[in-house]
Amino acid sequence: MKPLTSAEALERHFLEVRCKLLDLAAILDRIHRGGSLPADARLDRIRQGINVLLDSEAAKAERVQQVFSLAYDPKWQRPRPGQHNGKAKQGR
Repeated sequence: MKPLTSAEALERHFLEVRCKLLDLAAILDRIHRGGSLPADARLDRIRQGINVLLDSEAAKAERVQQVFSLAYDPKWQRPRPGQHNGKAKQGR
């Protein structure tokens, strides 16, 4: 399948993007209307994600995903079946 041209992608996705931006703006308005908020890493990540969208570099989806992802931990161990939150499930 041939990739869309820039013009085709814009034509196809414009209304969807508009909808998502309006949704995001409404959520941020709700947060703002709630009053002052102490420093919160989640809001900082949202701002970082928005900044990625505003810059001119490529690979925006990958870069936004990285903003919200944990750093790689070489000591991380894959959970085993039956484990939950680091503890084995207990029978009732």
